[in-house]
Amino acid sequence: MTASDTTSTTLSGIGVSPGLVAGPVARMAPPIPEPEIATLEPSRDIEKECERIALAAQQVKKGLELSAAEAKAEARTLLETTAQMAADPTLTSTAQAMVREKRLVPERAVWESAGTLASMLESLGGYMAERTRDVQDVRDRIVAVLTESPMPGIPRLPEPFVLVATDLAPADTALLDPEKVIAFITSEGGPTSHTAILARALGMPAIVGTGEKVTDALAEGDIVLVDGTKGSITLNPSEDALRRARELASRVRVFNGDGATKDGHEVQLLANVGDAAGARSAAEAGAMGIGLFRTEFCFLDQPEEPTVEAQVEAYQGVLEAFPGKKVVVRTLDAGADKPLPFLTDATEANPALGVRAYRTTRRDPEVLDHQLEALAKAEAATEAKVWVMAPMISTAEEAEAFTQKARSYGLKTAGMMIEVPSAALMADKLFEHADFASVGTNDLTQYVMAADRLLSSLADLSTAWQPAVLRLIGTACEGASPKGRPVGVCGEAAADPALAAVLVGLGVASLSMTARALPDVDAVLKSVSLTECQELARIALDAATAEDARSAVRAKLPILEELGL
Repeated sequence: MTASDTTSTTLSGIGVSPGLVAGPVARMAPPIPEPEIATLEPSRDIEKECERIALAAQQVKKGLELSAAEAKAEARTLLETTAQMAADPTLTSTAQAMVREKRLVPERAVWESAGTLASMLESLGGYMAERTRDVQDVRDRIVAVLTESPMPGIPRLPEPFVLVATDLAPADTALLDPEKVIAFITSEGGPTSHTAILARALGMPAIVGTGEKVTDALAEGDIVLVDGTKGSITLNPSEDALRRARELASRVRVFNGDGATKDGHEVQLLANVGDAAGARSAAEAGAMGIGLFRTEFCFLDQPEEPTVEAQVEAYQGVLEAFPGKKVVVRTLDAGADKPLPFLTDATEANPALGVRAYRTTRRDPEVLDHQLEALAKAEAATEAKVWVMAPMISTAEEAEAFTQKARSYGLKTAGMMIEVPSAALMADKLFEHADFASVGTNDLTQYVMAADRLLSSLADLSTAWQPAVLRLIGTACEGASPKGRPVGVCGEAAADPALAAVLVGLGVASLSMTARALPDVDAVLKSVSLTECQELARIALDAATAEDARSAVRAKLPILEELGL
């Protein structure tokens, strides 16, 4: 790959996954075109056409399930969710009704049925609105089968490339191969979307929310330099810029399992995991423990609650990867973006503010009882040190009730997630009961800024660099300090090396992130003292805007430039 003689042009978007890479552009195949409004010829058998719809949907579902079976935890969940949508009877039955009543051709009936379903989900907002992308993806796949068109998806090219698209369906994101797709750029999307989160898990530089003008300017085969940290795209980069990118790519940083600042202040650097395979990978990456074990994988796609025995087996696989080390387990975070048929209400008007996470105990406390029993048995069978916490704790009463219940099952260390502003503001009272807390910056930011974190148009509000969010994290740490309770961060903010230094300055004791981010965060923390972290925190808190905070802090960390961050 060589630089072009053409003048370089710098374009920008929202950097959501760090890294600096260069490569040729490969544009996502154009979407399936909208089928024409057409009716069946009189000779066509209506019931056979209806059967074609059902068979096409079943074919799409099976294809997604096969891909899910071969995927890793995060990707598997996304693919299974899309497969569920392909099996949704609302989509197919409505399309079949249109064939019977209007004699629409099957592909047009599926298109209109999907449009109705997507509009309904969009009107619900929150997680349900996010599912519209799944509906559109499934629609395109079914129409492709019906019309014998190429299936939409990631380009298949022999050489590595930078993928450019309007947006990526969850199923497409889940199938990204880091050996071929070295970075991606989308005109839509936000910093905490599932696409962004998965990019970070893959260690793939990514820029989203660029707008159509930027993606339209990138033609097939153009050489681009993608800086996922700064959110910049250099079209036709100079040879010097390409050489710099190659040098940075050749450097391999590893984490030695010793998280601390320059002056020896310990900071536990932990990993976020979703299953046993993820836990083993985190251990291999040197993580000092697990700071967030998402237990939802044991419950997702289950028509009914799994047995205690099944849960014990699943949890043991994770705990065994970290003998003698801390494993922070989040109890079931059902609802909102993780609905469960046996526990949550899919018709809730606003699931993000509804009966989700710990609140599900209000109507079905037995599910938590069974989970705590299983966790206690799994801990007893391994050498890991289990710390258990409940998501979406809002009041001191909830903190007391949960911690007492956890201890009654023999789980000695019980705490809470701080995701609701009230929990941060009342932290001093909640820490009268909780042994520790972990800040979930994704949801906390959404609730503090009153901004749906999935909307690309509000991406500037959906960042933990917002001074209001940082002030609340500081308040939580202040509430914990007199009682000697540790506060960690397990949201996406922990993986931002510059923000990690700010969080340590605010009083955060541990940072939990995707294992791929551990070396970068460790390198930055080892370049600063605790006093310097506290000064960085002061700078961020005094800033008027998120961008001011980020820019001012980064200006004080020259190591970021050295590391290509």
